[in-house]
Amino acid sequence: MSYQGAAMVLTKLGETDLAWIAADRGLSAAQQGRSPIVVGSLFRSVAHCLLSNGRYDSAVQLVQDAAGYLRPGLRGASPEYLSIFGTLLLAGSMATARAEDRATTRDFLTEADQAAEQMGHDANHMWTAFGPTNVAIHQVATAAELGDMQVAIELGPQIDTTGLPTERRARHNLEVARAMSARNQADNALSLILDAETWAPEQVRNHYLARELVLSWVRNQRTRPGRPLADLAQRLHVV
Repeated sequence: MSYQGAAMVLTKLGETDLAWIAADRGLSAAQQGRSPIVVGSLFRSVAHCLLSNGRYDSAVQLVQDAAGYLRPGLRGASPEYLSIFGTLLLAGSMATARAEDRATTRDFLTEADQAAEQMGHDANHMWTAFGPTNVAIHQVATAAELGDMQVAIELGPQIDTTGLPTERRARHNLEVARAMSARNQADNALSLILDAETWAPEQVRNHYLARELVLSWVRNQRTRPGRPLADLAQRLHVV
């Protein structure tokens, strides 16, 4: 689990190679134990690292294999087990969306939604933030990955994330901001990032996605950036 925590932080910082090493070592350690929940959790970390390194086909194959490993335990499964299974499928949905495979993306989301319905509520078992709301968040994120930016823009702000962990709420704002930026709605996107910064300043100021968006806005300014954008750029150390 320590390896998993390291992999999660390194991925957010854009250190994808180091994240892969941590996740791979974590999976090796987990497989020496007897807990399918821990093994499934590390499968999820490895899938995220493959995704971050652009190895979409490998990520999809890993998710399919890991889901097959976990499915026999779904009947009467604990909330922890359902959370690991569901978030594994959500990672798969992101991989297939980036690979532009709409059908498999839909299949992953559908099965994840079934797991969320079986749970019946949002929770944060095994630090997954899994539940119906996180499935909805991934419906928005996969829509953006598939190029359906208008869908992401319309659905994203409607999702009530107040019951989720701060990290998940902030990341959702970054994803919706990215979709808005792609539709030349930089002002609205900036507002979302500023909101997220009030909840999770460390995450926003160090997350590669926030830094990429703010840097692109600064570079595209024909005149001097406005004060809110200029101040945010300074806090993110991109200028």
